[in-house]
Amino acid sequence: MKFDSVPSGVYPELVYPEYKSTVKRGPLQPLLRLDAALPVSDNIATPSGLVLPGEIDLTRPDGCAGEAIGERIVVTGRVTDEDGKPVRNSLIEVWQCNAAGRYRHKKDQHNAPLDPNFNGWGKMLTDGEGRYRFVTVRPGPYPWGNHHKAFRPAHIHFSLFGNVYAQRLVTQMYFPNDPLFDYDPIFNSVPDAAARQRLVSRFSIEETMHEHLLGYEFDIVLRGRDATPMGL
Repeated sequence: MKFDSVPSGVYPELVYPEYKSTVKRGPLQPLLRLDAALPVSDNIATPSGLVLPGEIDLTRPDGCAGEAIGERIVVTGRVTDEDGKPVRNSLIEVWQCNAAGRYRHKKDQHNAPLDPNFNGWGKMLTDGEGRYRFVTVRPGPYPWGNHHKAFRPAHIHFSLFGNVYAQRLVTQMYFPNDPLFDYDPIFNSVPDAAARQRLVSRFSIEETMHEHLLGYEFDIVLRGRDATPMGL
């Protein structure tokens, strides 16, 4: 990806003091530009077995006896370039905490229950129009110790791969009108206010399924003036 194709202020700084851990892990030397691999062909075949059955429905993970607890939602959107052209057959991974605000990870030990029927991760491929879709539960906010009364807004992590695994972009999707936005240094590490709003999904009555799922849309633009902030 060409970083100079993304306007200044869209991507967060690699070291953002209010987000304390970036001070310790952020690079201290200038970044190096590497030549990208050959571009992905529009006719690339879907890799066999890359996405397994059930990985687009996080509420019914394989090996679990029941359904996840929480507000069931469907998230859908398109991945495009700066000209609105679809990014086809792109591998997307998602991960999130459960409805109580806890990740299924040994390092997450805060006092919230684990859901035995929710692992919190999945993956999918974009289709010929660059569209993706998955079913999950709305994640809860959680404390993270960055500062006094630090709670993360509800969010879902997205990882997008190019034609090789070294080409990977990571972002976060938030939910509309979250009162924690003003207090979250990760969300606010994106300098441009308009770019921050591109991290917020849109409620969709069209995608809402009657008595079953609430719908949200989250489009991802990889380059240009409307690029989605990455590196979060």
